[in-house]
Amino acid sequence: MSGHRFIPRYSEDQLAQIQLDGLKWTVNHAFNGSPFYNTRLREAGVEPGDITSLDDIRKLPVTTAQDLRDEYPLPLLSVPESDIVRIHASSGTTGKRKVLSYTQRDVDVWKDMFARCYELAGLTVTDRVQICVGYGLWTAGAGFQAGCEHFGAMAVPVGPGLLDIQLQMLEDLGTTCMCSTASMALLMGEEVQKHGLRDRISLKKAIFGSEAHTPRMRKQFEEALGLEDSFDIAGMTELYGPGAGLECAAHQGIHYWADRYILEILDPVTLEPVAPGEQGEMVVTTLCKEGAPLIRYRTHDLSRIIPGLCDCGVTMPRHDRIFGRSDDMIIFRGVNIYPGQVASALAPFPELSSEYQILLTRREGLDHMTVRVERATGTDSANDERLARAVSDEIRKQILVRTTVAVVNPGELPRSFAKTKRVQDERD
Repeated sequence: MSGHRFIPRYSEDQLAQIQLDGLKWTVNHAFNGSPFYNTRLREAGVEPGDITSLDDIRKLPVTTAQDLRDEYPLPLLSVPESDIVRIHASSGTTGKRKVLSYTQRDVDVWKDMFARCYELAGLTVTDRVQICVGYGLWTAGAGFQAGCEHFGAMAVPVGPGLLDIQLQMLEDLGTTCMCSTASMALLMGEEVQKHGLRDRISLKKAIFGSEAHTPRMRKQFEEALGLEDSFDIAGMTELYGPGAGLECAAHQGIHYWADRYILEILDPVTLEPVAPGEQGEMVVTTLCKEGAPLIRYRTHDLSRIIPGLCDCGVTMPRHDRIFGRSDDMIIFRGVNIYPGQVASALAPFPELSSEYQILLTRREGLDHMTVRVERATGTDSANDERLARAVSDEIRKQILVRTTVAVVNPGELPRSFAKTKRVQDERD
């Protein structure tokens, strides 16, 4: 461990003290800097001086994704706008995105956490890291690249898709590590095999995340790409972005950076802590985030804390992989999508009824989304093709994903006396 440049080694007592100091700072910072948090904390009867132990975190109210949407466009802002150097955004259940603000210190903390991930994956400054995730409003590309540069390896920022360029960089630049979703890794593996490039590339490792994956899927892309190892990465836009934790080579859970945030596992119904090792909803509180701090933010991700020390020797605590969500979110090509977003995209079209269904399939390693929507009663079917294109364009504009849209006859979609099953997920 002494050779680690970025991953600190704290004792349990040291980490507890860092968390307590950070919790006090965050509550004080949010109370004094954010009108939203000031109101919310006062409603809960909490003032900064009331936080004297880590157990006092239970006095604090939870923050939700709805709070971020309600406070749009710069929710949870706890510093003057002039201190913000960047924003990133992720999907929400309506047309309004969850926008998060970053100060320069926030950006620096994030890239340092990400550098820890590269270090934990066993990379060195001689590695060449091909970044195959989205850039722009999403946190992924910016995070992977800034962390790679801070770590000192060579970043090859290709972005998602662009298979011809991906293969060219793999072969000509001798990329040694690929960062992508599991689906993209699977697709790249199939392309490498299809073009007979397996013996002409130098890939050794992959860092992947942003979507659920099966062990079979992971094994498939590891074999197709000739990898020595692959690592599941954790994170979300609200919590800086990807880089909040990573699997180590022991593959006994994801080490998370507990000196940067507190992770609670709560019962999603009662919001009470579950027993150690039991599954529940991940709730996070940041310890030094300036622009948009999080106080007991409900992630809706389901996991569990893994007790004890890891065989790898890293003393940072671990949580298990993400088992699913306590809400209805789906992940499509690394983008978080709620069925309600699709409903919002259909709203401007009077020719359509309110009935729709989302079909998710996986072909040749790539996820596909088909949205079936019923034509409104009495509407001419002659315009179906034009209407489908217009709806597809609207979904692309609002959610930033490509879909196939099929307009079907009134009454053709299944009905239910209970909740309608909007999502049919036929992926592996």
